[in-house]
Amino acid sequence: MKHAILGAGAIGGLIGTALGSLGNDVTMIVRPDKLSSYPRTLSLERPSGFLTAPAKAASRLTYHVEVMWIATKTYQLEAALEVVEAMPAIVVPLLNGVDHIEVLRSLFGQDRVVPATIAVEAERSGDGHFVQRSPARLGIAASGEAMLNATVAGLQSLGFVCHFVANEHTLLWSKLCFLGPFALVTSASGKNLGEIMADPDWKTKLDSALAEARAVAEASGAEIDPAKIQAIFAMAPATMRSSMAKDLAAGRRLELDAIGGPIVRGGANYGIPVPCTASLIAAVESQISEQDPL
Repeated sequence: MKHAILGAGAIGGLIGTALGSLGNDVTMIVRPDKLSSYPRTLSLERPSGFLTAPAKAASRLTYHVEVMWIATKTYQLEAALEVVEAMPAIVVPLLNGVDHIEVLRSLFGQDRVVPATIAVEAERSGDGHFVQRSPARLGIAASGEAMLNATVAGLQSLGFVCHFVANEHTLLWSKLCFLGPFALVTSASGKNLGEIMADPDWKTKLDSALAEARAVAEASGAEIDPAKIQAIFAMAPATMRSSMAKDLAAGRRLELDAIGGPIVRGGANYGIPVPCTASLIAAVESQISEQDPL
């Protein structure tokens, strides 16, 4: 099967290397200035060992593929889509948040976009070289099951935890109910998960933000199991920090609107107070302003 990866960062590289190692035809879409030097062999360092895979590199998608995976940052999406010239059979976005689904369906059509989420700690260590530090959990809307069943089986053989989800709202909001509070609290506090759990004030803020996100999610039509979210926190390493916290510390642009925005906007839409979430967003924005006062 032919796959294109739009977004050659940590998540795109993880997916691309895994798919290529299974014998799929993989094209990494990269910036034009990277095209000539981009490695034709991808490598992924995992807790269980190394994966390598052949891959092509292109600066534009000019031919048909069965699956186009989108793994950009949310704020990069609009610019990234400008290089897509050929219509893929299906589009599988792995972006944070929920708002991108409507944007993609306005461009590619309702049935062609298959929402998905991924939860994994990974990073890009260099062009074509990636590191996976935790198990990968991949959720995909059930609308893509017929097309992606064999692909999912292959990923499961590599240790991915995969499942198809019938309710798209449940799929997307289940991740956001974990990611939103966790990203906001770790970013606002500068603490890792273990430090937050040991600090009564910050633990209270995390619990409050979780409750607010869950209320908005359920009003949006999602079915949220709080026990599953708590289990993720319980199993996660104490040293874990969100990608947003890492980006904030490094002075990089944040996905603040994609991660926190749907909770605040949903709260306003459904009349659900979300004061903790709003205050955490304000705290992160204050830190951004301090980094770049102009």
